[in-house]
Amino acid sequence: MNKVAIITGAGSGLGQSTAIRLAKEGVNIAVVDVNEQGGQETVNLVKEQGVDSFFVKADVSKKEEVKNYVDKTVEQFGTIDYFFNNAGISGSGKFFLDTEVEEIDTIVGINLLGALYGVRYVADVMLKNGGGSIVNTASSAGVIGQDSVVTYSATKHGIVGITKSMVAEYAKDGLRVNAIAPGPTETPMVKEFYKANPEMKANATGGIPQKRLGTPEEVAELVTFLLTSKAQYINGEVIRIDGGFTNTK
Repeated sequence: MNKVAIITGAGSGLGQSTAIRLAKEGVNIAVVDVNEQGGQETVNLVKEQGVDSFFVKADVSKKEEVKNYVDKTVEQFGTIDYFFNNAGISGSGKFFLDTEVEEIDTIVGINLLGALYGVRYVADVMLKNGGGSIVNTASSAGVIGQDSVVTYSATKHGIVGITKSMVAEYAKDGLRVNAIAPGPTETPMVKEFYKANPEMKANATGGIPQKRLGTPEEVAELVTFLLTSKAQYINGEVIRIDGGFTNTK
């Protein structure tokens, strides 16, 4: 019987690449995104790999919509084995005191509350079924301080806290929770951010020892490894995938 994964933010970028990569492992995928067009595209790409998939539209900052994507997955597939808790936004790229206060609410709502709601409802299902594996998307901005992303950085540091504390409470019950901390990666979100802030792309690339951005496919390989049985004894870790970017900070 196929394993079952939920992936949020699966309509593009890291989520879409991971959906395709997990599908190659024979995993059925619940594709969650606020963007219906991108989400349906991912469903089609996943089905091309010979597994089952469906789309649920959700604004993850709304707890009832998070509960709905969890309920729909259980209704469709019967269980949840893997959860890539990935949906997020970056923000305007302005210095903190130049941002509107409303931006704080939006970023915290999607990146932090959305992640908390996801873990809350998904882990409840997993633990009733004997365990499961969760990978949360943090960021290089979740392990070091960076300018122009104060609110984003706060949420990503929060992701690290969720990851470590869930393990402290539930590892004994069969739950594995890890986080990835990608550096600048060629996703639509990052491309849009750099388009609005071109000087920051040059600064970022210059600060990466490998002198290039990462790819979504590289991140998908890491997420797939962490989610699946090959990583059974890795728990509570925050794994950086950034070409050495934060190693030099």
